[in-house]
Amino acid sequence: MKERVILISRSVVLSIMEYARACHPREGILLLKGKVKKERIAVDEVEVPPLAVHGSGFSNFPLHMLPIDFSVVGTAHSHPSGVLRPSVGDLNNYYGRVMIIVAYPYRSERDMGIFNNKGDFLKYELIEDD
Repeated sequence: MKERVILISRSVVLSIMEYARACHPREGILLLKGKVKKERIAVDEVEVPPLAVHGSGFSNFPLHMLPIDFSVVGTAHSHPSGVLRPSVGDLNNYYGRVMIIVAYPYRSERDMGIFNNKGDFLKYELIEDD
């Protein structure tokens, strides 16, 4: 199986970091939107899911409230604890093709990891916005 190529725009990373800081000390959650072509995933937008719940140590949203939208490629959420690894709960509630976790202090892409549904780190490339 070919390795997935994940491209993420710099503005998406900045938006995720800013949202995480705004939600801190609670977890924040966002939908990742973009395009998938074979093994290439390009993430170019984030969106707040409908009826999202932000709590201490968890964040969630009701899947049945999502409109049919094939541009959703995954989720991003924050870990106020600073742990940059998916929890068992994160893996059990995995949605889409990729999961981004940003860990406190949410300063740069060094505080960010992209994971597959097994919890493995995925390599990614930052792309500049047009």
